[in-house]
Amino acid sequence: MRRSAVPILVAAALALPLAAEAADREPSPPDAKIYIIWPHDGQVIKGGKFWLRMGASNIGIAPAGVQKVNTGHYHVIVDADPPPPDQPIPNNKNYLHFGGGQTETTLDLPPGKHTLQLLLGDANHIPFSPPVMSKKITITVAQP
Repeated sequence: MRRSAVPILVAAALALPLAAEAADREPSPPDAKIYIIWPHDGQVIKGGKFWLRMGASNIGIAPAGVQKVNTGHYHVIVDADPPPPDQPIPNNKNYLHFGGGQTETTLDLPPGKHTLQLLLGDANHIPFSPPVMSKKITITVAQP
């Protein structure tokens, strides 16, 4: 029985755009990790303002625009899911940019439950390939 090459050619043609997108993204070191130092998962915070501290291992942190291998900057995802990995990270109330290379900040959130997650972007605010993300944590902001 003879097999047709058409399905293989179609599959290869469909895979090309995905491969090109991944090729355009900065590769992440296999052992890179980012994490939220504080607050802790499940933390109850009195009042809306709190100090967020971010950490990284096996990858450098630098301001946006710095083109250096294995180096990026933080984005904090608040009450949202990670954005598409092949596009620049949005800059709005759910996707906070720390393009100055900051590793800590003060956030001010309204009372209630909130999720926080870190996502590292390259010099152009595009996630690494594969994305370097922290674990998503949940915090509760209580009335002061």
